[in-house]
Amino acid sequence: MATIHLPSTENLRHLADILAQGGLVAVPTETVYGLAADSLNVEACRAIFRAKRRPLTDPLIIHVPSVAAAAKLAFINPASRKLMRAFWPGALTLVLRKRECVPAIATAGGPTVAIRCPAHPVMRRLLRLCGRPLAAPSANPFGCISPTCAAHVQAGLGDRIEHILDGGPCSVGVESTIVDLSSPSRPQILRVGGVTAAQISRVLGTPVPVHNQAVKAGVPLAAPGLLTRHYSPSTPLQLHSHISAAQLRRAGADEGFVLFAPPAGGLPKTAARIEVLSKSASPRMAARRLFAALHSLDGAGLSQLHAELAPEAGAGAAINDRLQRAAAKRPGH
Repeated sequence: MATIHLPSTENLRHLADILAQGGLVAVPTETVYGLAADSLNVEACRAIFRAKRRPLTDPLIIHVPSVAAAAKLAFINPASRKLMRAFWPGALTLVLRKRECVPAIATAGGPTVAIRCPAHPVMRRLLRLCGRPLAAPSANPFGCISPTCAAHVQAGLGDRIEHILDGGPCSVGVESTIVDLSSPSRPQILRVGGVTAAQISRVLGTPVPVHNQAVKAGVPLAAPGLLTRHYSPSTPLQLHSHISAAQLRRAGADEGFVLFAPPAGGLPKTAARIEVLSKSASPRMAARRLFAALHSLDGAGLSQLHAELAPEAGAGAAINDRLQRAAAKRPGH
């Protein structure tokens, strides 16, 4: 099993050396845990794909400590600079035209690169100590539920990697929002996440559409997280616009439920397993707990999971995006 390291100065220096030498380290960010490697080292990037069993058509997000570091990897335009000023460091990834130094393996062979400046203090310290831009897709087997604590990483990848840096539970809990600004006159949100579409549109001064076209597996992608099926538990998952107390009372002991908030009148007595994302119906709190709730129920030996969709406002759009992809049928089913 992988060794879990606490973020002491000594451990961070040790892990920074491992990364500088081309090794892999699972790292905390404010969104989800990532599997990090030197993004400019082709063999290190290849090791990420092998460990996750990730197709080479799904590009990596590169993490940097600053705008200046991003400018060494991509061509920064005025629109992207506005978003960087507003949301970096934070849960926003920008897709920009790449510079020649970025290897093709990190971009699925395409002309653009996805870049983010994370806000997690432990990850920022590691980036500074390492001195390299770090590719860091989610630290889980490809297509499975994203990890939001070190224990999730250990359960999913502990037999495939050697090092996990424990930075505590993720404060955002869903992946970053991805905005394609490679053509700055036609901005597009490729994935909803920790920064809302309304916030992005407000900063850019124009409505920014959300990409909602189906993406085929096996085709090189502009950014990660676009496949119809993703973030998926091994237990079948069914979505509901609303889950009532009566439905919970009828449920069997082999069923599990993810509720956005408690039902009116409170939770009834039931044999089913229930995870409530937010007692106060807060979309941000619900997003923070989403993947942890799915991990908990998926490991409980149940035969069927049910999840309640969130109101679309704010972080609710990201919650629903993850749930809809998690519940999508496997290809051929």
